[in-house]
Amino acid sequence: MVIERAHRFCFLSASMLKFPFTAAAIFTAALLASPLRADEPKPEEKKEPAEKKDDKKEEKAKEQKPKGSKGSVTIAGAEIKYVAKTGTLPLLKEDGATRADVFFVYYARTGEDGKPLAGTDEKRPIVFCFNGGPGSSAVWLHFGGLGPKKIALPPDGVTPAVLGKISDNANSILDVADLVFIDPVGTGASRPAKGEKGEQFWGVDEDVEACGDFIRLFATREGRWMSPKFLCGESYGGIRGAGLCEYLQDKHGMYLHGFIVVSGLLNFQTLLPDTANDLPLLTFLPTLAATAAFHGKLAPELSANLEKTLAEVRTFAFGEYATALLKGRAITAAERHRIAEKVARFTGLTTEFVEDHELRISPGAFRKALLKKEGKIIGRFDGRVLAEDGNRSASSPEFDPSHAFIAGPFSAAANAYVRGTLGYETDQPYRILTGLPWNYKNFSNRYASMEPRLAGAMKENPNLRVLVCQGLRDLAVPPDAMRFSLEHMPIPDSLRKNITIATYDSGHMMYLLDKDAAKLRADIVGWLK
Repeated sequence: MVIERAHRFCFLSASMLKFPFTAAAIFTAALLASPLRADEPKPEEKKEPAEKKDDKKEEKAKEQKPKGSKGSVTIAGAEIKYVAKTGTLPLLKEDGATRADVFFVYYARTGEDGKPLAGTDEKRPIVFCFNGGPGSSAVWLHFGGLGPKKIALPPDGVTPAVLGKISDNANSILDVADLVFIDPVGTGASRPAKGEKGEQFWGVDEDVEACGDFIRLFATREGRWMSPKFLCGESYGGIRGAGLCEYLQDKHGMYLHGFIVVSGLLNFQTLLPDTANDLPLLTFLPTLAATAAFHGKLAPELSANLEKTLAEVRTFAFGEYATALLKGRAITAAERHRIAEKVARFTGLTTEFVEDHELRISPGAFRKALLKKEGKIIGRFDGRVLAEDGNRSASSPEFDPSHAFIAGPFSAAANAYVRGTLGYETDQPYRILTGLPWNYKNFSNRYASMEPRLAGAMKENPNLRVLVCQGLRDLAVPPDAMRFSLEHMPIPDSLRKNITIATYDSGHMMYLLDKDAAKLRADIVGWLK
């Protein structure tokens, strides 16, 4: 198996085996009693009717049975035994033909005797996990966050590494819930079936449908319809998961118990600034402040009590700052200077820099400018991570060190583990992260938002709970983007108690910092119970 982590991708179609068949000609020893006359018609040869092919049976025969293996992990001082099942499940058309094969890894806790725990199908929770992108496989949550094995990286979560060994994950949640890690079609080892176009899976609603149909089939084959069912989505997985909450209810009658959102979003309007959308400048400002504080760029009185400072920043962002931005060029020079001074105070940038950028500080500009004198650029996924700036004349960082420093270790270790330990064999590349051509056709002329769908699912299923986990230094999806979405979701006050928010000191993948990984486990386990 070869790992492919490029942002572009190509399909490698499997070659088709052809088996040649030969037939022996059999001649009679005797001549016919009288030769056929030229004007007589030749007798018709009787042909055996061709055997009718059953395409559905053929496709079923081609479906590979998932590989099974056993393992153990020590969690909270106790040895947890489990079985792992690795393979693909087909996404089916109405006629039973296969549209795609979806790769998954399923971990189920067992007893000391290696047998399933009593009451697993009715009492034990199961969590369906996926990352985001769109175009990402599930390796980050699988080998970084929740799975029984993890990639051992430097515990500070900021030091670069080339390789990382697979080790026990003491912060896994397998002791309290079974886990299914899903690679959406086109990522990881999931592929469209032969002759099927990938575009039918690569869109907001197309993706929700494909993942939802996988979950339905998985629950059916594994007998988990009666289990408490949860989703866990990271980053774009917030969009996907919110859509799934609605889709599974409406299409399959599958009502979920909960949805865990890790560094996720629900509405792209909170994330993508443009000339007519200043909202992301407001949602990012507290994250800029938290990152500046980490690097010692805020005044001592602001760094001393970061929680209090961030509350002050939010009040300013959605008050004076928002008003100033809405004025555009109608703002007076005096007011612009006053607002610039406050933005500079909260971000560690100079007042001159803020004014030169017309008060609008994008995450990219901030990552480039904050430590420019030191010759450093700041990470996007994690604002604590630094790298040398190799091109000081550029207006934004050339790369994201917080991704670059972990991509190699995750690629190598995931390849070795999936192929070696789990026994899944394929020569096709395992696509860690791809640049799939995503469509938003059902959101034309507006920002893609799943706020109404999650709200609708919660209103129809008032037992649906949501746990939101956010890293303070996440410069990809700032915590206040999700906070804004949750505060604007059209749900009654009685359902707001179903939403829990947890924050962490690091960034997008908070589980890469040891202390945050321990807190993430504690938060999820406590919430599940």
